Amino acid sequence: MAYPGTHAAVRPDHPAIVMAGSGEVRTYRELDEASSRVAHLLRAEGVQRGDHIALFMENQVRFMEIVWGALRSGVYITAVNSFLAADEAAYIIDNCDATMLFTSAARTGVVDAITSDDCPSVRRWIMSDLDAGPEASTATNTAGRWEDYDTVVAAEPIEPIGDQSHGIQMLYSSGTTGRPKGVKRPLPEIPIDEMDLRTGSYFAAQYGYGPDMVYLSPAPMYHAAPLAFSTAVHRHGGTLVIMERFDADQCLAAIERHEVTHAQFVPTMFVRMLKLDDAQRTRHDTSSLQVAIHAAAPCPIPVKQRMIEWWGPIIAEYYAGSEGNGSTFITSEEWLAHPGSVGRPRRGMVHICDDEGNDLPPGETGAVYFSGGGTYEYYKDPAKTAGAALSNGRTTLGDIGHLDDDGYLYLTDRKAHMIISGGVNIYPQEIENVLIEHPSVGDVAVFGIPNAEMGEEVKAAIELIDGIEPSQALAEELIAFTRQQIAHYKCPKSIDFEDQLPRLPTGKLYKRLLRDRYLEAAAADGLAAGVSATPAG
Repeated sequence: MAYPGTHAAVRPDHPAIVMAGSGEVRTYRELDEASSRVAHLLRAEGVQRGDHIALFMENQVRFMEIVWGALRSGVYITAVNSFLAADEAAYIIDNCDATMLFTSAARTGVVDAITSDDCPSVRRWIMSDLDAGPEASTATNTAGRWEDYDTVVAAEPIEPIGDQSHGIQMLYSSGTTGRPKGVKRPLPEIPIDEMDLRTGSYFAAQYGYGPDMVYLSPAPMYHAAPLAFSTAVHRHGGTLVIMERFDADQCLAAIERHEVTHAQFVPTMFVRMLKLDDAQRTRHDTSSLQVAIHAAAPCPIPVKQRMIEWWGPIIAEYYAGSEGNGSTFITSEEWLAHPGSVGRPRRGMVHICDDEGNDLPPGETGAVYFSGGGTYEYYKDPAKTAGAALSNGRTTLGDIGHLDDDGYLYLTDRKAHMIISGGVNIYPQEIENVLIEHPSVGDVAVFGIPNAEMGEEVKAAIELIDGIEPSQALAEELIAFTRQQIAHYKCPKSIDFEDQLPRLPTGKLYKRLLRDRYLEAAAADGLAAGVSATPAG
């Protein structure tokens, strides 16, 4: 049972996709037929196994039709972050060598600015809801470049193509430290109706995936984790419930309404659900949940403790990346015995290495590497591929951490985020984990800014919860709050308040955007906007 066609043959009317907001449904028969039409469309354009296409679309029901059209054609599909600006999206579409681009009228404001010269490899430009009224700009199709998705797909057969084979996603890094890079892994060399370890078989053993599951995906589908876990739902014949966008209260309502059994979250979603008032949190029945998975960003210990207290020991965590070079896993019970850990290796081996590439013993902090988990390359970037690797097949995702005596991994921070102040390494994640626990804080980012004497100093940018006003007194209170819990040299020297931090719905924070602003401000006599406080002494 490895793709929708298998399930369409035995349960054609079983819901494969449900949109949480609109209630729109696609059965397995409809998903199988629609994705078959997409596969025929690809072949008609000459797209063969190992070729590339791009998908630039918000969360909607057609998203998975296109994904499965590629995955049953042996094609690499690059799902592009639907929140990107035109030049950012065009870079990825061009860099991945997409021969076809699928998008939607909802992205009109962006795709209008992408020209054929920006993406010369794209031979056909397909847009859903091309005639969607005023939202579909008349400028979009002036030159007849865009074809209507429903029209071109409807002209293709519903029977499977004759040369079905496994495709795979080639997704791009979030680009927090420069231009994003595509992560290319080898295509699975097995028949379409067989389950591949990387794309489905371990989900049954690890998370209890099966044909009666109902999986809620509250995050954007272009992201690696939602896309991988959602396609695995369809490989097992379950129902995928997609939220058009995350809202804490509506997420809890969707769990109750659809009797969700499985869901995946990022820690910021946990924080926002926990910060709902008691009446909002308790009015929804979440007892159907059997497994709540989280990953993508570190989760503060008190936040996870409260989630386990609320939902019970159903929360599972993993650590991995799009690179597929290895992963760890931890259950609630294990985590309670090893709080803060992201688990022990599930795939591959974990190594903690110093700057010379030597393995470090338990308890010592260094760069986290995997070996034996899988191979990958950064597309068109052999230098970056080589830069992430050591001898003996060890590769890194760029994180820092340590192992305990039982082999459990603890992440300290991203190497790129480390602050060096007076020659001392300071890890922003530790400070962020303290600040997010303050009742006035809705989101937080900690990073280093220039300091003439120390090299760098610790800066915190704070997004307050609704109803709390920024003030000098509150900034001083927050600094004092951190000083009560961690060493003073790690604490922010100053705090600025922001209306909204530049965080993606996937949970990724664009610290580079914040830090660059302060670098520019430092060059202009150190001036920066916002309320700030600097502690005495």
